[in-house]
Amino acid sequence: MLALRSKAFVRSSPFAARPRRWASTAADKDKFKVVVVGAGSGGLTVANQIYNRFKSAGKALNPGDIAILDAAEYHYYQPGWTLVGAGLKKKDETRRRLDSLIPPHLAHVPENVKTFEPKSSAVITTSGRKITYESLVVATGLQTNWSAIPGLEKALADPSSGVSSIYSYNTCDKVWRDIDSLRSGKAIFTQPAGVIKCAGAPQKIMWMAWDRFQKTNRGDNISVDFYTGMPSMFSVKKYSDILEQLRKERGVGGIFQHNLVSVNPEAHKATFKTADGSVDVDYTLLHVSPPMGPLDFIKGSPIADQAGWVSVDQATLRHTNPEYENVWALGDCSSLPTSKTAAAITAQAPVLTENLFSVVDTGKLAGAAYDGYTSCPLLTGYGQLLLAEFKYGLEPKESFASILGDQGTPRAAFYYLKKDFFPWVYWNYMLKGKWFGSKGFFRPTFSQ
Repeated sequence: MLALRSKAFVRSSPFAARPRRWASTAADKDKFKVVVVGAGSGGLTVANQIYNRFKSAGKALNPGDIAILDAAEYHYYQPGWTLVGAGLKKKDETRRRLDSLIPPHLAHVPENVKTFEPKSSAVITTSGRKITYESLVVATGLQTNWSAIPGLEKALADPSSGVSSIYSYNTCDKVWRDIDSLRSGKAIFTQPAGVIKCAGAPQKIMWMAWDRFQKTNRGDNISVDFYTGMPSMFSVKKYSDILEQLRKERGVGGIFQHNLVSVNPEAHKATFKTADGSVDVDYTLLHVSPPMGPLDFIKGSPIADQAGWVSVDQATLRHTNPEYENVWALGDCSSLPTSKTAAAITAQAPVLTENLFSVVDTGKLAGAAYDGYTSCPLLTGYGQLLLAEFKYGLEPKESFASILGDQGTPRAAFYYLKKDFFPWVYWNYMLKGKWFGSKGFFRPTFSQ
């Protein structure tokens, strides 16, 4: 686990500076009050929160007024793939049939979007179907560019290659098999430069592998190295300093500003690009975090910025183009300058929901503003986890520090939150729009 209007439409827009009630009916299946593109963590969460918000205000939408567009058969709990790679979960625990997660009051359109036509408040699906909306929420996620690294796909498909990745359902269990079977040699873990899902995940699985090697008396026979395209262990200095110290204490190699560019599974060699050229490195085990980026159908679309992300205001989550004021986005597909994690969704969804509700109800934005909150539960070993939480400006914003102490210290309590509590909350509350991150089960209130 990724919008334009004519002048005539603007004059009749639900975003004019006057109260507005929904106009369309649910009887026309190609017209919806709200269309949510994508049924990942962001799409399901925000669709349910929007429905619940109108209901709580005594202005309940009719069943079918909100549509979710997604042709996927399954929904995946992607944070769980690290747990699978560490031998803590079975991978089938991390997926459920998508149709089982969409409640009856939300219309599920099992199609993907091909193009956006925001001038006419419409999307065109891959089958050519035109669907119109009064409000559009884009929550499509991003794409993982496996083919950008020559040799990687072939290596991942080979059970004996020693190459694996926690970044897909199909390969996350191979990570555990490779870690568990390794008896000696060089274990290399990579992280690409640029934007990826959960920037701490590449080293989470490294720390778990290192700890597994130690606990099974293989540590002296296996060297562990972290090859990253980034200049440091983590983007937030507080946590980066702690992780750098941990790396040195554990004897893990830190090779920075080295970006993986190809894999040769026959020779067991990985090639990294550096500022001075390239270097070939031998490996016995290679865990790859592939490069990622915006989805092709969003890149170059009217709603995308120059980098290919859906361009939204970093506080309100509303589109930055005044002509597209009924377009919103959250999560990995958005231009929000924060780490792309499921935890970020818990803070973004209530803000988007409140602002969308207020605009539809009053014609004006609410006082809801996203501060960039995100979280990275950084596993550092079995029974220990460093809970990094931060906001815009890479400034720590810790939820549990006053109760459990400095979150820069790996703790068992945080570990069990990641391993057991967060997955339970995700399936039972978050996707249903009933979990609000650091606010828990209580929907945050926003001043006008």
